[in-house]
Amino acid sequence: MDDYRLRELLEVVEHNPKIPPEELAVMLGMSVEEVIQNIDRLEEQGVIRNYKTVIDWDAVGEEYVYAIIELKVALEDRSGYDTIAKRIAGFPEVRSVHLVSGDHDLSITVRGKSMKDVAFFVAEKIAPLKQIQGTVTHFVLKAYKEDGLILFGDEKPKRLPITP
Repeated sequence: MDDYRLRELLEVVEHNPKIPPEELAVMLGMSVEEVIQNIDRLEEQGVIRNYKTVIDWDAVGEEYVYAIIELKVALEDRSGYDTIAKRIAGFPEVRSVHLVSGDHDLSITVRGKSMKDVAFFVAEKIAPLKQIQGTVTHFVLKAYKEDGLILFGDEKPKRLPITP
């Protein structure tokens, strides 16, 4: 598979992983077997790491609070940020961890049942870590777009056209 078609396949699958292989084959000018083989190979190589569903938890009565927490980190050894990032990523409350530029070193997104739960998580699990010099917590008040999906009203996801 050439690089162009590989990128097209990845773009389509990233946008909508539920597209059947038969439809992908038509969109990309490939056989169904080629699509299946390429997807299997990309999964095995770790290029495709996961398939994700964006869920409106409020719609089913499950309320969560999200917060973006900026962390200032003091590095103790030559392992860099990876060691502390891996440790923080292991907490079930943590949804994402990013190394960022600016006044802080790491940005994490966490989910809890309440603002109090998130505050306790920061106070009891994050702040006590010896590498953490400081934290700034921003509570998410409303999400307008998540993982590329616009969350306004009744808008349905639109399939993007593929052009050679």
